[in-house]
Amino acid sequence: MTRPTLTACALAALAVGIAGPAFAQGKTLYIGMNGGTMEKTYTEHVFPAFEKATGHKVVVVPGTSSDILAKLQAQKDKPQMHVVFLDDGLMYRAIGMGLCQKTAPSPVLEEVYPSSRLKGDMAVGVNMGMTGLAYNKKMFDEKGWAPPSSWMDLADPKYKGKVVVQSAASSTFGLHAFLMYNRIQGGSETNVEPGFKNWRASIGPNVLEYIPSSAKISEMVQTGEAAVFPLTPTAVGAQKEKGVPVEYAQPKEGSVILMVAQCVVANTPDAEPAQKLAAFLLSTEAQEAALKYGAQIPSNTKAKAPAESAEVMEKFQGYMKTAVMVDWDAINEKRPEWNQRWNKEIER
Repeated sequence: MTRPTLTACALAALAVGIAGPAFAQGKTLYIGMNGGTMEKTYTEHVFPAFEKATGHKVVVVPGTSSDILAKLQAQKDKPQMHVVFLDDGLMYRAIGMGLCQKTAPSPVLEEVYPSSRLKGDMAVGVNMGMTGLAYNKKMFDEKGWAPPSSWMDLADPKYKGKVVVQSAASSTFGLHAFLMYNRIQGGSETNVEPGFKNWRASIGPNVLEYIPSSAKISEMVQTGEAAVFPLTPTAVGAQKEKGVPVEYAQPKEGSVILMVAQCVVANTPDAEPAQKLAAFLLSTEAQEAALKYGAQIPSNTKAKAPAESAEVMEKFQGYMKTAVMVDWDAINEKRPEWNQRWNKEIER
């Protein structure tokens, strides 16, 4: 696949109406997103096509989703960013705070996964992921174990002292695992009592450690401490590239959709060019470049993967067929209370 480019005509086909004045005005558009690999990928391989086609310049405001949300809140009356990328849970919070405006209609909105269109298109997933189970393939091969196939495998006695779970109080991966367990026990995002009541007695004895993030996973796999743990296919792929013997397993109950969503910032005085940028970032051209150069999984279902990523994309699209959404409005309302209960009742 050659490096994707986008002409002014192609952008116009997105029905975002590029007009002559855009070239004359040459707006600078600020986009909030994670720094590091994501910033590098978009700055070097995605934004240049948009800049060439429109005459606008795109500048990244780097930060974590929490950092970007805090900036949005502080700048609510006079926003300095035009488009923001946030993890889906925080994006629901931003929408609830009135910090986003509705995404303008365009053909690309009909091409993305329906599950990536949030709250009536107040935000749209720009790259996709999911939390499922990962396992230590070396250990499983040595012991002759079949790959895990259910969230309830975390409670299998043969994994005693070999399960690692990210803290639900600080990690979306851990929260997803808890919520799926809670659902299996008969609960929902509005009723987490079954999960809190049963976790300690069923999964608890198997847990070697509750870790604050996934940073320690590779070390714990290589030392033979960790057998099974919540993780995404993308994170598994990154670990495998480093030589860590891990594999992804899709639970039969479904993985949990985990996406980075974008929204056009409410009250921006430059809504028209901001909407054009948002539409471009959902296009196949933009998302194919983000996939090729940054391993960003497209939300646009028509995006084509380069040959080296085709198998990964095919598997991912298969996982999406059984992936489930959680109720982030209910979660955000109760999250502080859950965090306290998790720390007191689960991790203590």
